[in-house]
Amino acid sequence: MSYQERKIFVSIISSILIFTLYTLYAIKNTEEGSITSASDFSFWGSFILVLLPVSIVAKVIIHIVFVIFNKIATNEDEPSFEDEFDKIIELKADRISLYVFFFGFILSMVPLVTDLPTYLTFLVLILFGFLSDLLGRIAQLYFYKKGV
Repeated sequence: MSYQERKIFVSIISSILIFTLYTLYAIKNTEEGSITSASDFSFWGSFILVLLPVSIVAKVIIHIVFVIFNKIATNEDEPSFEDEFDKIIELKADRISLYVFFFGFILSMVPLVTDLPTYLTFLVLILFGFLSDLLGRIAQLYFYKKGV
């Protein structure tokens, strides 16, 4: 497994863990312990505004720890350059990620124009934000394994 593949794999695992742990924490701290009871906009706004910096800080820390453990285990440095292959893979994965998020955004508008509860809009946005990141990383891993 190449350095890029190991890095992507660690990113996938960390994204799943961060999102799951934060979601469980947020649900546990709602008034009744249910996301359906938290139908006010302030809960969902704070959920998203706290998730973003928590996720960024956690991913930076995990990346630093990964680089340290990778250096100890393999005595391999992080590549100091990106070649055209890496850039093409990143662009293709970003395109997939953007398509998934755009589809989720359009889908999240459905509760606003129907009689569905508005908290579903936020749930769909959060879910597809997570899925777009996850599917983009999986696509990167796939493209590194298979080739472009």
